Amino acid sequence: MNVNTIKTTLLVISSAILASCGNSTPATQQAAPPPMPVTTYTVTKESVTTTDRYPGVVVALNEVELRAEVGGYITAIYVQDGQKVTKGQKLYEIDRTNYQSAYNSAKANLEVAKANYARAKKDAQRYTTLAEKEAIATQRVDYALTDLANAASQIAAAEALLTTAQANLNRSIIVSPLSGTIGISQVKLGALVSPGSTLLNTVSTNDPMAVDISVNQNDIQRFLELQRNPNQSISDSIFSIEQNGNHYALNGKIVAIDRAVDPGTGTIKVRISYPNPSGLLISGMTCNVNVSNKAAETQLVIPHKAVSEQLGTYSVYVVGDSSKVEQRVVTLGSEVQGNIVIKEGLKEGEVIVSEGIMKLRPGAVVTASTVDSSTPAPASSTVTEETEAN
Repeated sequence: MNVNTIKTTLLVISSAILASCGNSTPATQQAAPPPMPVTTYTVTKESVTTTDRYPGVVVALNEVELRAEVGGYITAIYVQDGQKVTKGQKLYEIDRTNYQSAYNSAKANLEVAKANYARAKKDAQRYTTLAEKEAIATQRVDYALTDLANAASQIAAAEALLTTAQANLNRSIIVSPLSGTIGISQVKLGALVSPGSTLLNTVSTNDPMAVDISVNQNDIQRFLELQRNPNQSISDSIFSIEQNGNHYALNGKIVAIDRAVDPGTGTIKVRISYPNPSGLLISGMTCNVNVSNKAAETQLVIPHKAVSEQLGTYSVYVVGDSSKVEQRVVTLGSEVQGNIVIKEGLKEGEVIVSEGIMKLRPGAVVTASTVDSSTPAPASSTVTEETEAN
């Protein structure tokens, strides 16, 4: 068999195989999946009032540490730990024996100085009269006037010593500098205290109290405007407070904003005053301050159940042409009673899938079986957003 015959035979066989494959029909053919029933929602804009939650610490607006100004042994304690006290009330007594003696001595020295001054004054007057009659030398008058001046100086020195002795005697009785609550005593009866270094106790006011919160530096202008607002009053509900999930019927107002931002955290301290007639707020208590924040413009709000999350990324399914869904990444805002504010990723009027997102994949065809009845919270609703110090 020559070469041409072999080529011809191979060509015929190949043509037959190709014809056979082209005429074959698959036994089965994959059918397109049917549209998936879902619930859809049309994105709308609403006026939203949010409530930012800031962790805070309760502090006393007025708090004074009691320290001994004179040394000695504690001879009396006039109050009990945790007792309510009033301004000027006696709290502690330090042994007064030495201070009473020093006062008595200073007082006696003052009397001596006054007597010496009276004698020197009479001498000066007598010698001056005699000098006018040329009965004595002028030099004697000069001596008398000098003695009078020295006696006056001695009175001034004695009065200064008496003032110091009186002050030390008074300081041996420690009184409350303000009305409030005294803490647990740091010293016991008979303890030796040193001036300026020994802490005896602490007294703080009870009503009003304050809460310190840390505010992000980006929100400083907002809080400055709240502080300057002439309509801000203690009855406003801009600053409410809660502790351990319990909401207190206490509303506050800004009394101070710190002078500088903490460069380590990028926050600034804001102090808010609260009435505390029932003593619910105690210094050192931790709580949350809810700050009302009404948005200047309307915002996009959708049902929270329409949002899916994967590895910290949030997305929604948007229904496009031919009822095909597109998975789109969005940026979330504040939560609004089952709904959520969308900052970026959606536009007003777009249709999204609100129920049935778990079974969807990008590009799937859907059919809206029902219309979602979820509606964004009205403008008067409360929206809570946890704000943490950076």
